[in-house]
Amino acid sequence: MVHHPAEAVSRMSGIMSGKLENSVDATRGQPLAARVLARKNELEDALAELGRHDGQERQAIETALATVYLLMTGDLAHPSEVVARDLNRWLERNKHLAQDIIRRQNAVRLAQLQAREQRVA
Repeated sequence: MVHHPAEAVSRMSGIMSGKLENSVDATRGQPLAARVLARKNELEDALAELGRHDGQERQAIETALATVYLLMTGDLAHPSEVVARDLNRWLERNKHLAQDIIRRQNAVRLAQLQAREQRVA
């Protein structure tokens, strides 16, 4: 199957809006599993970008990820009430963690998307 660049741009633009916000706010109203996975992925990306001298932020992100990994055992699409409550609390507690890194990453992705759209247009 051949994909045309214009098709890719139109599909991508539905995923990423021009508004820079964290995944917890951006995914409100979606299923809990989708929200948790989106935030977990953001934190993993942020952790990968940290340098060796970012010890305090690295430790906070690693702790948040270790916590969510423990909560994600079992059926994430149909968690028990206790697990669902703890996952919601995890989302709210870690909502602003690594926010500056994530905003920078999203700004770069948005700029790349806009540059692709301008080349296609």
